[in-house]
Amino acid sequence: MSAPRTGTPRLPVIRRPRFGGAALPGPRGPVLADTATVSAAPGPVAARPDPPTSAWLPTAPCSPHSCVDSTACWAAVPRAAARLVSVLALVLVGVALTPLVGRLRATARDRWIRRWCRSVVRASGVRVRFTGAAAPTGGLLIVANHISWLDIPLLAAVRPARMLAKTEVRGWPVAGALAARGGTLFIERDRLRALPGTVERIADALRGGAAVVAFPEGSTWCGRAQGHFRRAVFQAALDADVPVQPVRIHYRLADGTASTAPAFVGSDSLLASVWRVVSAGALVAEVQVLPALAPGEHIDRRGLARAAQGERHTQRDPHVMSA
Repeated sequence: MSAPRTGTPRLPVIRRPRFGGAALPGPRGPVLADTATVSAAPGPVAARPDPPTSAWLPTAPCSPHSCVDSTACWAAVPRAAARLVSVLALVLVGVALTPLVGRLRATARDRWIRRWCRSVVRASGVRVRFTGAAAPTGGLLIVANHISWLDIPLLAAVRPARMLAKTEVRGWPVAGALAARGGTLFIERDRLRALPGTVERIADALRGGAAVVAFPEGSTWCGRAQGHFRRAVFQAALDADVPVQPVRIHYRLADGTASTAPAFVGSDSLLASVWRVVSAGALVAEVQVLPALAPGEHIDRRGLARAAQGERHTQRDPHVMSA
């Protein structure tokens, strides 16, 4: 009799659609970019040649083969399957209740969205730890590093906001209608000339008092390496004269060791990434809400982008809220 196999169960590979914008994660995700620069955090990241990049479609060198850890084993399959069913059930409940929730008053609606998003993350087996004060009300540009599909519900738990997605998403079955109902800002990511109009539409949303989420790195990264914040999206905050809210996201094991298991990078499929999360052991998502950058503190988008990323790396807040 052969020895039992260990390691992560193989699943059918379902290729991920090329999501665009800040709403949907992935290596070809948020696109409001100016340059493609890279900085590396300490950790063993495989050396790879710089991939071709453009100002509109930035990419990251991270891949599931060279960067992503997995602590799963075959013994964890029953638990992972139960978690996956719970996540899918919560998503279906959210889809079904979307029209009802949209009729609630803003305060009640935001409270429901926060609770639902936290429930989705917890159902996947990830504990959540929020650090920092509540995000400001009114028009607000929320910017964060981008690692995983989990980033989106985590940021919505900080403050429900409008997201960015490529125009093609509007035509997708179910997801397109759900994104449109959620107030997604659709952008034409393959047309560089559309950039000024995109920035203006984001600014209009901010002037109207909405919160808008952007991932200015322009792509998902594994968490051991990261990209610099691109500048273009910060122009919308300057034009609308609203604050910028930097947020820092980290994923760790229960003992505090950094984990790349939740990363959604490179050629990874969404199903493979979700399975890796639900089959992992005890993961902890740390969400650090840093002091907001007030309007007028920086006169140009370059300085504002640098300040947002600098705050993201250096500020600490002793107040911790666990969920």
